[in-house]
Amino acid sequence: MAEVAEKKVTSSKGKTPFKVDKKTALNWYEVMLRIRRFEEASLKAYSQQKIRGFLHVYIGQEAIAAGIVSALRQEDLIATAYRQHGLALSKGISSRACMAELYGKVTGVVKGKGGSMHFSSKKHYYIGGNGIVGAQIPIGTGVALAEQYKGTDNLCVTMFGDGAARQGALHESFNMAMTWKLPVLYICENNQYAMGTSVSRTSNVKDIYKLGLGYEMPCEAVDGMSPIAVHEALTKAAEHIRSGKGPYFLEIKTYRYRGHSVSDPGKYRTKEELNSFKDRDPITETEELILEKKLASQKEIDAIKDKIKAEIADAVEFAEKSDFPLGSELYDDNYVQKDYPFIMD
Repeated sequence: MAEVAEKKVTSSKGKTPFKVDKKTALNWYEVMLRIRRFEEASLKAYSQQKIRGFLHVYIGQEAIAAGIVSALRQEDLIATAYRQHGLALSKGISSRACMAELYGKVTGVVKGKGGSMHFSSKKHYYIGGNGIVGAQIPIGTGVALAEQYKGTDNLCVTMFGDGAARQGALHESFNMAMTWKLPVLYICENNQYAMGTSVSRTSNVKDIYKLGLGYEMPCEAVDGMSPIAVHEALTKAAEHIRSGKGPYFLEIKTYRYRGHSVSDPGKYRTKEELNSFKDRDPITETEELILEKKLASQKEIDAIKDKIKAEIADAVEFAEKSDFPLGSELYDDNYVQKDYPFIMD
């Protein structure tokens, strides 16, 4: 087995080829499979009316979360939008805490008060999701300013969708970030549709990464269905930012297999379009890569599947058995002391 562990797969992209070793490949696979199974379980619970409110799942976009885990540091912060369960899981927040939050239980990551769109965790450097379209862009920019002020070499990954890219706050943030050379990595997760409206119908600029050109911000498009491509792009961007050269903007082109939310049947797109992306499913392709290159055995792959299956089943059981918050706690945690260094628990 030691011989197998040393085998590597070299990507042809990038100036310095990235070698995918066993540990990295299996970590990608586990991260993506955890997200997929968690989201499938959340959809099932929603259909049983155990989860209320809105629910936006990350199914199809898992390669982005996997690339973030392998390319960046745990101390790098993430500010993102409401489709954010997968990113929270990738940052190390437990499946139990995430599922309990969806159920509105006191054992949730924010005590059942945030729901699907508002996970956050100081411990995991996760600023979290935001229900207001595009609001996380200036928030993430401000966090990057704080990191610069404190003298760390951490960066703030500020993520938004193709719809939020049309918000005016993006331009204000881009201008400020470039002027002050803030340590912020902007990522547009372009899953092709802002709710039900395609990118081609919302702007004359269909290549969203080009918005960075107006600010002379380094920017490029990335294949979001490949964890290898995401890893390489993020590694390159992080090196640029940590060197003090300021922000970087990546348009990561991905696809959501489900509708915008649970109430969206997604009839505005064709089955042919959906299947063209499912044919490039990042979980399936990563599993095939691992087996084809003999990075790991089928037995090891099956062990990960069994582990994740048990983990998600446990998370659902934990959420169902947990208590709801007390009504007397309604106004708790809404405000913090002025000198508190970070607003999240």
